[in-house]
Amino acid sequence: MTALPLADTGLADRLTDRLARVETRLVEAASHADHLADATSRHLVSAGGKRLRPLLTLLTAELGDGADPRVLDAAVVVELTHLATLYHDDVMDSAPVRRGAPAAHEVWGNQVAILTGDLLLAKASALTAVLGPQAVLVQAQTFERLCLGQLHETVGPADGVDPVDHYLQVLADKTGSLIATSARYGALFGGCPPEVVDVVTTYGEKIGLAFQLADDVIDLTDDGGLTGKRPGTDLREHVPTMPVLLLRRLVGSGAGTAEDRRVLDLLDGDLSDDADLAAAVRALREHEVTERTRLAAEARANEAVDALGALPEGPVRDSLVLFARSLVERSA
Repeated sequence: MTALPLADTGLADRLTDRLARVETRLVEAASHADHLADATSRHLVSAGGKRLRPLLTLLTAELGDGADPRVLDAAVVVELTHLATLYHDDVMDSAPVRRGAPAAHEVWGNQVAILTGDLLLAKASALTAVLGPQAVLVQAQTFERLCLGQLHETVGPADGVDPVDHYLQVLADKTGSLIATSARYGALFGGCPPEVVDVVTTYGEKIGLAFQLADDVIDLTDDGGLTGKRPGTDLREHVPTMPVLLLRRLVGSGAGTAEDRRVLDLLDGDLSDDADLAAAVRALREHEVTERTRLAAEARANEAVDALGALPEGPVRDSLVLFARSLVERSA
């Protein structure tokens, strides 16, 4: 079974087998002769995960010749890059848990966690070089966007920039860029024509936004089973999310009610106490801005599906549609 919903059992069996091969290569790529580096680098690999990005690479490669061995290498590259960003993000966000396990910085400290992320990026870069100059350029452009997204998230919107628009751009850079590259690599090394590569790249960018907006909802509605994070983690750390930004915009416009202001005051308060955090999560979950965020995720998923219209009909396109829909359904 794969974490991606697939429309054909033959396709599912084929991708399950190929994903197992990617997993083996991923473990090998994250391994080091140095004992400490080996332990820290394999920490998140061993914690598991849905492997959505490499799965997407394998799936879009099926639009062409999915058997090209470079597809497997590309799938490893995108997951290594993703894992590296998780090490860095958890330090930036002070997240205590990742995928049900203690975050690396909780075990080894911030500096070791950051350096481990850098090691994984070095591994990804070396493997990308084997894929050729075009892949190196794509990887560099993707990494640039990942860094810009983190930079802009850290600094916040400039004067005169709408915080909601700023946040959507951060999501596009931090999440959409790598998912788009995952889809692009699959089609590229699957031997698809340029127009197909462009279609799946656009699709990947849009589902990246849908994915993260859905996660903003899940952070308020799930018990942690879907994201591997404690509910309300972002609220406790005062990390901006779409529901909070929409509420802040509502109150700032003067159109908010006294209840809206009460909820915002609650979110802006000290949420270190578990009871206070639970009350804040409950208040925001029940507010209309959370449903508006879910609808925004649905709209991005619909745009992603619309982008697939140029692809040939068949189980691959059907599976891409199912994947886009499932991103929103998990937040319902």
